[in-house]
Amino acid sequence: MFSAKRLKLARYRRKLSGKRLAEIADLTPITISKAENGHQPDDATIVKIAKALNYPLDFFYLEDPELLETKAVSFRSLKKMSAAERNASLAAGSNGIALYDWIDQRFNLPTPDLIDLSKERERPETAARLLRQHWGLGDRPIGNLLKLYESKGIRILSLSENTPHVDAYSFWHSDKPYIFLNQQKTAERSNFDSAHELAHLVLHFHAARESAPIEDAEKQADQFASAFLMPEADVKSTLGLTHSAAQIIKAKNRWKVSAMALATRLHGLNMISDWIYRSLIIELGKRGYRRGEPIGVERESSIVLEKVLTALWKNGLTRKDIASDLNLPWEEVETLIFDLSGHLPPRPPKPNLSVVN
Repeated sequence: MFSAKRLKLARYRRKLSGKRLAEIADLTPITISKAENGHQPDDATIVKIAKALNYPLDFFYLEDPELLETKAVSFRSLKKMSAAERNASLAAGSNGIALYDWIDQRFNLPTPDLIDLSKERERPETAARLLRQHWGLGDRPIGNLLKLYESKGIRILSLSENTPHVDAYSFWHSDKPYIFLNQQKTAERSNFDSAHELAHLVLHFHAARESAPIEDAEKQADQFASAFLMPEADVKSTLGLTHSAAQIIKAKNRWKVSAMALATRLHGLNMISDWIYRSLIIELGKRGYRRGEPIGVERESSIVLEKVLTALWKNGLTRKDIASDLNLPWEEVETLIFDLSGHLPPRPPKPNLSVVN
């Protein structure tokens, strides 16, 4: 049976309206509308739809996908997002679930090791400290954030949405936590975003079951992220009492955060006055640290996905093979895996089976 939900998913990923898809496919808007509402289109119509969306024909005949609901996902700038941006991001989440379901069938991944800290929503700093204790991190800086998250069973995937309104998002699905990170941001911003989404996973994952959104959820997630990445004891012992823009720029690499985030943390810990904080923000802005990180850290990537792809490569699976198994266009897979396929070593040559000793 042709899947109406898969048609919607593919259309959302292409950011097309039903009317625009009809124009590209040389069909009527009514035909597209009927197909998305469960009417079974004929074979010729399905071929036109698949070609227009550049999705494999078999994709539309698979079981219905997991379509994510907006209320179950932690979108930070939901009010600023267009419907097309929201739907495309949710559809990427559905493809990400399909990708990890496929990986789970072939590899043993770490079991999720997160704790429910929803009772600490009003005390995000305490929640961050409790999670650090649970993971045995102490107060030391975290070397590789994504490696840590993945070791605790969080599925990390990338987003390539060219929009300022989708920084990152997270959700739970089938008792497994997912974080999606936009690769258009600086590495420091992405690090903070990942900790912000971690906060949602441990503080707010019951939100989808509640009748109303959690008030101040984004503020709580920011406070958690700041405390998780920059523990109070370590910040105070490292920076002491003297704080200049130059000091902050030099010190920020210790915690792999932006200069602005570190200045804000110092202010939140009452290590600098309101006046000094405002002066620092102005000075950092003049040096280009409001819109970017002129002196930045290296961007992190998924360790799990790199290992999975390397193993598949060594076993002779090509991009075409993986995309065919998933029934997805390869570029859709590429947007989820941090563009890792372009950085893998060449596969070893296949043995010459025609030679007999």
